[in-house]
Amino acid sequence: MAKSEQVEKAYKLAKERYAELDVDTDKVMDELKKVKISVHCWQGDDIHGFLNPNQELTGGIGVSGNYPGIARTPDQLTGDLHEALSLIPGKHKVQLHTIYAVTDKKKDFNEVGPEDFKYWVDWAKEEGIGLDMNPTFFSHPMVKNNFTLASPDKSVRDYWIEVGKKSREISNYFGKELGQRSVNNFWIPDGFKDNPIDKQSPRERLIQSLDTIFEKKYDENNTIESVEGKLFGTGIESYTVGSHLFYNNYAISRGKLWTIDAGHWHPTEDVSDKFSAFMPFGKGLMLHVSRPVRWDSDHVVIFDDALTRITRSLVRDNELSRTNIGLDFFDATINRVAAWVVGARATQKALLQAMLAPIADLKKAELNFDFTKRLAVTEELKSYPFGAVWDEFCLKNNTPVGTDWLNNIHDYEQKVQFPRDEK
Repeated sequence: MAKSEQVEKAYKLAKERYAELDVDTDKVMDELKKVKISVHCWQGDDIHGFLNPNQELTGGIGVSGNYPGIARTPDQLTGDLHEALSLIPGKHKVQLHTIYAVTDKKKDFNEVGPEDFKYWVDWAKEEGIGLDMNPTFFSHPMVKNNFTLASPDKSVRDYWIEVGKKSREISNYFGKELGQRSVNNFWIPDGFKDNPIDKQSPRERLIQSLDTIFEKKYDENNTIESVEGKLFGTGIESYTVGSHLFYNNYAISRGKLWTIDAGHWHPTEDVSDKFSAFMPFGKGLMLHVSRPVRWDSDHVVIFDDALTRITRSLVRDNELSRTNIGLDFFDATINRVAAWVVGARATQKALLQAMLAPIADLKKAELNFDFTKRLAVTEELKSYPFGAVWDEFCLKNNTPVGTDWLNNIHDYEQKVQFPRDEK
């Protein structure tokens, strides 16, 4: 029996099982296909970019490993992204950074504009995908003493303010050209390694810098800003200017999206608990789905309990329409294209499993204090055949089923990636 026939047979049985709970698996797959994952380009080249690829990584960022076949040119990086996207069901987006500008001449970060991302827009049109943006506030000599937008030095602040303004022009360009709103995510590495005397002044400077960057109004159908906090980072262990609470308040007071990076919190915190507390007050969320291991180490996303809780919260509270889901990890110990595929498919699986539940019925039981039914049904759902539905979803979207996509990766790295290191 051909694999497609096996998938169809298993799906038919799974569909019948879920129908017993009044869950329409066909409808669920249609809904899942609408969810776009924003794939981060920097997994493909270990965050080197093209503006100054030999610059040492700063801002608390580090990449482990030296797996062969790293992308070194724009064509290599887009080629790798194309391969990854072909193995991920559906049509998605790609996140960029200032450092990924493709220019004819050497430019500084504060000189980069929309014209330097035409390469990416042309490629995105060919792929039929959207683009998101991130201004780069790291790996540059103007990061002075771990400070950028909150620096006490006005010349430093002014430099980075211009970088932020330029990124908004670029993000607006993405949205206009591609017809998909571009999320422009702001994260800075500012803070102190040891205990500061003055905690308030840096935050007041950051507010002023951000307000200056955001003075110009853009059509939110084209671009919208998100602000990302962090618990700590290398070199800013004692005080982070852009903390979670700071950006939570800034996002609410300024009408911005709040970015929650799953790897930027204390290991004992459940980030999914933050969603329902923020959403009644905020405009929406940007998620960076990552996997911390003991600290903010940005491991490849896997289908684990933390990811399951994230997707369940979004699905059960019906917040997918106001949430932008992006990936954020960098692992050079494995094939970089495979890392994208593992992370994106894991996120989609978690979303699918969350959707395959009689949510309205469970909410009704909860409202009637029938906690017995709530517990019994949610426990039984854990062993329901959602994997058969996932295989059908892959089949319907012309992507490999099961581990078959690894054959594509092995072939791609032998023919395309590994020869790069021989030149």
